[in-house]
Amino acid sequence: MLTKRHRKVFRFWMEKDLSLNLQEKQAVVAEVSAQVAQAQTVVLAEYRGIKVSDVTKLRANARDAGVYFHVLKNTLARRAVQGTAFETLADSMVGPLVYSISADPVAAAKVVYEFAKTNDKLVVKAGSYNGKVLDAAGVNALATVPSKEVLLAQLCGLLQSPMSGLARAVAAVSAQKSEAVAA
Repeated sequence: MLTKRHRKVFRFWMEKDLSLNLQEKQAVVAEVSAQVAQAQTVVLAEYRGIKVSDVTKLRANARDAGVYFHVLKNTLARRAVQGTAFETLADSMVGPLVYSISADPVAAAKVVYEFAKTNDKLVVKAGSYNGKVLDAAGVNALATVPSKEVLLAQLCGLLQSPMSGLARAVAAVSAQKSEAVAA
């Protein structure tokens, strides 16, 4: 049972406005809008029940990958994406969400996907890439795409393979002719 003092303290905290003031909200919207303007991918994930130490690790991984990773009020996030290619995500912005925003097409999805593999409490809700809304399966598929450097290396290997095969064949024919002339 609450004592008179406890009720007074409780009433104080309930009446106190703990939200951001207008200037702070405008600053948050401006910061997120700047990130979204440069972004190719946005991923939304629910973080309910995750330990603070795990979230700290996730933030460090995101920072290392160059991903803007923050917990935002959904109304502020909706305002930040208004008028952009990510505006279609507004319907998915419900509940306690963490926002991952990256200029690299797969970095945001990869950071969230890698963490979600080891921590089942982080649930991917939606994402957007190239103006298209992705469900959780779409975000996971995007996360498994190899990085740009790996794809370029694979392409170089594919282009180089026929030429190196041709060079080996010409060298073998040349070696056979030189053996025939020597004999």
